[in-house]
Formats: sequence, C-alpha cells, structure tokens
Amino acid sequence: MSPPRNSTAARDIAYALHPYTDHKAHLQHGPLVISRGKGVRVFDDQGKEYIEAVAGLWCASLGFDNERLVEAATRQMRRLPFYHSFTAKSHEPLVDLAEMLVERAPAPMSKVFFANSGSEANDSVVKMLWYMHNAIGKPRKKKIIARLKGYHGITVAAASLTGLPANHKLFDLPLPGFIHVSTPHHYHGARPGESEEEFATRLAEELEQVIEREGPETIAAFYAEPFMGAGGVIIPPATYFEKVQAVLKRHDILFCADEVIAGFFRTGSYWGSQTFGIQPDIVVCAKALSASFLPISAVMVNERVFQGIAEGSSSIGTWGHGFTYSGHPVPAAVAIETLKIYDEMDILSHVRRVGPYMQAQLRERFAGHPLVGEVRGVGLVAGVELVEDKATRKNFDPARKVGPRLAKLGEQHGVILRAMVNDSIGFSPPLIITEAEIDAMLDRFGAALDALAVELRRERIAAV
Repeated sequence: MSPPRNSTAARDIAYALHPYTDHKAHLQHGPLVISRGKGVRVFDDQGKEYIEAVAGLWCASLGFDNERLVEAATRQMRRLPFYHSFTAKSHEPLVDLAEMLVERAPAPMSKVFFANSGSEANDSVVKMLWYMHNAIGKPRKKKIIARLKGYHGITVAAASLTGLPANHKLFDLPLPGFIHVSTPHHYHGARPGESEEEFATRLAEELEQVIEREGPETIAAFYAEPFMGAGGVIIPPATYFEKVQAVLKRHDILFCADEVIAGFFRTGSYWGSQTFGIQPDIVVCAKALSASFLPISAVMVNERVFQGIAEGSSSIGTWGHGFTYSGHPVPAAVAIETLKIYDEMDILSHVRRVGPYMQAQLRERFAGHPLVGEVRGVGLVAGVELVEDKATRKNFDPARKVGPRLAKLGEQHGVILRAMVNDSIGFSPPLIITEAEIDAMLDRFGAALDALAVELRRERIAAV
C-alpha cells in the first residue's frame, strides 16, 4: 500500500536523495520515518517503538534524549551562535575542547583540528600527510596504505581510503596512491589450522612486502580502524597491531588511527587504540564526541606532524585548509558537555559491565543458530555473520540480500539493525543501555532471525 499523498513518507519519496540507498527500490517502498526518541528507543511517525541496536550510525552514545546537551547548545547559541577559526581567530569552546581531547588522547598529541564529520576529518588527514611531507622535503612520501573492508568515509580521499567496493564502483575511485592490504579477519582469512597469532604474522609480512614493493620512501602512512566497523565489525587477531606497528616503525611510516566509531568507550576503553595497543601519530574522532547531538569531528596530530604543517605554513604564509564550521562554538560546547557527562557517569565502568554481558548473551543465544556463522565483538560492539553453510563458512549470494531482509524483519519486530558486508548484522547500542534493554534487544533480534529462517526454508522447499 502506498503512503498517503501528503504524508512525510510520500514527500520523502518525492524530494529526498538518501545516502546508502537503492533509490529505485526506495521509490516503491519509501522510508521508515522516525519522529522522536527516548533513551535507547526511537518511535516512528505511526507511534511504533523500536530499540536502536546500532545507536543510529554507531553514534548516539547517550541515547536519543539528554537535557544537559540541549541546554549546553542553547546556552552557547545565546552567547555566541557562530564564529570561525580561520586566520588565527578562536573562541573558548574551541580551545576548551581541544585541551580536553589532548588530555584524553591515547598517545601524546600536540594539536587538534576540527571538522564536521568523520569523512571530512579523514579527508583532512590525507591533505595533512601530503602537505607535511612536501614541507619537510620528502615529496615522494605520499602513498597511504589502508585495508580491504576498512571504512573511513565517503569524500573523495576518504572513500579512497575505504576498502569497500560499493564506495568505489561508478565513482572512479580509489584515487591513485591508495593501497589496500588484506582484511584482518581470522574467520574468513586464516589458512586451515592457522592460529590468530600466525595469521597476524602473515598479514604483517604481507604489509612489509607491499611497503618494500612500493618503496618505503613513497609511503606516508598506514590507516586503520582499531576494529573494522562498516566492514562487518571485524576484530583484529591477537598480536596483529603489535606486529603491524613494528613494520611501520622499521620503515618510518606514520600510523593514523580512525577512532570515529571506536572512540569514547565503545570497546571498553576510552579509545579503541588503548584496547588494541595502538600508539598512533594521528587520531580521528567524531560520532560519540558530541553523542551525535550536533555534527563535529576532530583530528589530533602529534608534534612531529604539527611541525611539518607549521613549516609548510611558514614557507607559504598560510595553511590553506579548513571549513567554515571548523570548531563551530555550538557543537563544540555540546561536545564539551558530552565529555563531562561521560566522566560524571563513569560511563567506562558501565560499558565494562554491560559490554561483556551483551557479548556473552549474543554467543549463548545465537552462535549455534543454523544461520549464524560467527559472533564476534568487543565491549559494546558486535557482529553476527549469517552464512548459507556453517561447515564451509560459505556466505549467501549477495543478490539474495539476506542481511537486509533480516534488518527489515527486525523493524517488524521492533529493533533497528544494520546489515553490512557478508550479511553481517551490527550491534552498537547506545552506551547507556542496561542489561534488561540488552535482553529485550536480543529477544527482538532472535524473533526476526527465526522469521528469516522460516522464509529461507520455504524458499528452499519451493526451489526443489
């Protein structure tokens, strides 16, 4: 049944162009229109309630209502609703937030640059890397190594870092100079009998071979999420980052940590880098920085990177990069309040209590399900991968859209899910979720998964 002509859904179909959407299908089926939120739940325009299992886009860390953040935005809008940071201008929220981030960084950092999204921040890092190496007299040191299935955004350079086919096809991407090495996913990538540590050693050796093939004097940086998010919630094998960092150090290659999803307690540490033993030269964060109440992202750079930028700006007379809204005072004020709330709530202790509970419940309830190949995760983030054959770890044909079908069934059962690569279903609920809410979320997921199993069984019978 098509939506009424004057409904929000009908007007959406008529006028809106959505990210990550099959637009021909959208013209037929229309959107799910969300009208309000409270805690870990959202409500559609018909009043139906859903548990948001992915915190929107991994980002609504404090849920969908928080009066302190509303008040922080309102206060700042009354005092100074906008100012920029071009040509050495500044304001208190920008300075306060930069100081707070440097104090909390997972490794010694020198300066903070602000943008409006993770994509913008990662795009900015690419320009910083090129700029600084030109400035310090290493103009060949420009290539960047990332990983297949890694996700770093959708601007031209950030999408080139990203290692997902859908972000490249028809866009003429990636740009030259972006190199992708293997996905660190033991479940699919390991050889028979190969331990996690042995798999990690092989991937580090592959990285070194790529560096030597390309020439270390041409490689500016290695780019990685502490865990892969949109690639399917892929947790690195034991010793992976330890071995990768040893390779990078030997060849004087910078490490850029994309903490856009992992940062701010998601993994059970303040930063994903701390969970996995990463000592980055550059850190990118966004999403939970402001609990996603307003758009803001940040790039933290260490002293070495800053000195290269400073040298270039001195020789030219300016650092010709920035956005009108870099360090916008209102999102910055909301981010400051968000960090204060995290501290006052001791959100880290909460995540360390409920995260293991979610991981244990996912494995106990679903690891043995006939459609589930692997349950993986850390802290309050997890992936459940659907497979056609558990014994061979064979995935379903992507044309069958099994993961998206499960996500749609989830909506029917009152839970919003995220279907990703290889029909992996992501879980990344608001950090404030309770054990009881985790139980409810997984009950609804289980009902949707069983409904999918019935559908697929009927299809098999019909095909015989």
